[in-house]
Amino acid sequence: MTEYPTSQEGPQPVASGGGTDEAGHGKAPIAAAEAVRTHAAGAGTGPAADPGAAAAAAASDVRAARSAAGAASGLPRPRGAAAEVPAAAGSGPGQNHDNARPRDAADAVDAHDAARGAGAGPAPAGAGSGAPGFQGAGGPAVPGGGAPDATAARREGDRLRFVGAATRRIARGIDLDEIVLGLCRATVPTFSDAILVYLRDPLPVGDERPVGPVVLRLRRTDRLRPIDDLTDISSTIGAGMDLAGAAGATGELDFSQLPLVGPQGDLPAAELCEIRPGGALAEVLRGVRPVFASSAGARAALPELLGADHPLPRGNRAVLAPLRGRRRVIGAAVFLRSPERPAFEQNDLLVAAQLATHTALGIDKAVLYGREAYIADELQRTMLPDSLPQPTGVRLASRYLPAAETARVGGDWYDAIPLPGSRVALVVGDVMGHSMTSAAIMGQLRTTAQTLAQLDLPPAEVLHHLDEQAQRLGSDRMATCMYAVYDPVAHRITIANAGHPPPVLLHLGGRAEVLRVPPGAPIGVGGVDFEAVELDAPAGATLLLYTDGLVESRLRDVWTGIEQLRERLATTAQLTGLDHPPPLEALCDDVLDMLGPGDRDDDIALLAARFDGIAPSDVAYWFLDPEETAPGRARRFARRALTRWGLEDLSDSLELLVSEVVTNAVRYAERPVTLRLLRTDVLRCEVGDDAPQLPRQRRARDTDEGGRGLFLVNRLARRWGATRLSSGKVVWFELPLPGAGERR
Repeated sequence: MTEYPTSQEGPQPVASGGGTDEAGHGKAPIAAAEAVRTHAAGAGTGPAADPGAAAAAAASDVRAARSAAGAASGLPRPRGAAAEVPAAAGSGPGQNHDNARPRDAADAVDAHDAARGAGAGPAPAGAGSGAPGFQGAGGPAVPGGGAPDATAARREGDRLRFVGAATRRIARGIDLDEIVLGLCRATVPTFSDAILVYLRDPLPVGDERPVGPVVLRLRRTDRLRPIDDLTDISSTIGAGMDLAGAAGATGELDFSQLPLVGPQGDLPAAELCEIRPGGALAEVLRGVRPVFASSAGARAALPELLGADHPLPRGNRAVLAPLRGRRRVIGAAVFLRSPERPAFEQNDLLVAAQLATHTALGIDKAVLYGREAYIADELQRTMLPDSLPQPTGVRLASRYLPAAETARVGGDWYDAIPLPGSRVALVVGDVMGHSMTSAAIMGQLRTTAQTLAQLDLPPAEVLHHLDEQAQRLGSDRMATCMYAVYDPVAHRITIANAGHPPPVLLHLGGRAEVLRVPPGAPIGVGGVDFEAVELDAPAGATLLLYTDGLVESRLRDVWTGIEQLRERLATTAQLTGLDHPPPLEALCDDVLDMLGPGDRDDDIALLAARFDGIAPSDVAYWFLDPEETAPGRARRFARRALTRWGLEDLSDSLELLVSEVVTNAVRYAERPVTLRLLRTDVLRCEVGDDAPQLPRQRRARDTDEGGRGLFLVNRLARRWGATRLSSGKVVWFELPLPGAGERR
């Protein structure tokens, strides 16, 4: 297959003498051509005209005409400059179609090169080329030995410029639809009057091999004639002409009687086509090279592809071009021309081959890019929590934004981890980079943080172990992290920082402050200590944890962005009123709205926590010595608390479960056992001891005297669990409040 080199990018100026037609399209200047024809004709009228002198004079007139045209345009004509061919409006019955195609600057072309031929309408007499932008071969003979060669060279130059412009238009697409649309826009009407693009369904990715039959689906169609112009044809056919009458003596349809690609109902092309092994279509696609519809193989392959009822033009007015990617054929394109235009030439097969090759390779890249984007989306989605927990005493909201649409993965993450004692751990981190590696490291660090949090380690210890884990992953694995633990009973929050931007606390009265937290070194540096601070967390306050992508960009430094964030929070609180905090979800959206053009250089993770707390009147706390009387004392304390809260209906269930759990704790504990009751939307009981062994439910035998305590807890409690602490463990269970179902 001959490869056409593409010419340089850049539109060519329209010389003087050109104009515009009724549709506003540019017409090519004809001064040079007219000069050649006029001088040659004049030289040939003499009785003894010298052909050599006539040719020299004609060349002189051409140079003069081109110089005049260039001077009038005001712009020099760049050497080798190519122009793209404007596509006219048109649509078809394909999956994607246009009713009116815009003529934007990207699709505009140099009228001097694109309009030398017949244009979109009927070809002028004598035009013999295939495309509207190609100079015809059948024009009047020009005396002089050099004129035919110049005409042929000009036609080949037109083809080269068209191929260059069309391939650039196709290459601009980044996804599948853009590439197929680029092929249609580049070829209609310049190269053909209609085009049908079929692609495999589904498209193979990489080295995937099809397991079932190969099916082609009509992906897109485009055509020259608008549907409104077909009214007369449709009415003529409906008035009495049938398809058999429209066929000629040879059984072929008269293509001028029917639409190339009609609307729905007017001989639509087949939507699906299954390629039969060994069939005519399979043989043509296996050959890879474009073929005329008049060839033996294509005459049988086109009805198989388009459908038996689709009309086929006579002669070389249709080209079937297989679309072959890097490893296999992925589809086919059909180029059609109406009888008003010249038929395709042999060189047009080379043009169709170039267009098919560039389109197929572009589709291959688009499919691979789509698979990578899907993997990136899935990876990022699975690395972040699907939903946030709703622990007692705090409300949570979050946001995540990638750095750009083309960089969907990053190293930013957030998390909220419930802890024993109704506490919650709030985590926000940022791994350096925006790649799959960064996302994978982020996932490992997030999993490590969750494991360490379940051990109820202090925040500084959690960061220390994360630092060790990052060093084990590699010497260049760097990340920043903010780890905070909120206690709704004590209304306190403990924060440790590893090189992360400081959090911002929005108070109930509308005051926003940047918390003073020791910055610390990033995770992965190694050999550094992390310091934690304990701060007040008043009810109604909102804590905002974020990554540096929210406050830092090329247009501002990080501290300027932090100050703008603080001011934005204060302004939002004033707008919603000072007596109540702003809605949490709306607050997150408002914070992201502060980002302007150019402020998105990095991905953004945002975690907002509204501190509601648990009132002291809803908490009961006791210490029990590890002795035999501890279960009885625990039952009495629980009964008094329920009486004070007006929950006497739960006395029997609570006393039974408290007795079982405390008895199990006293058996193994060496230090005082803690008992705490919390009244929120449920009644929660927590029993702590210094024994690290977690209890396990087992089925007791009929002869066993014990082993049924956790079985009773599992049957009577709504939820229960056991959590290991650094100093022991906590066993907890929850009972629904009476009438809770009616209140919900």
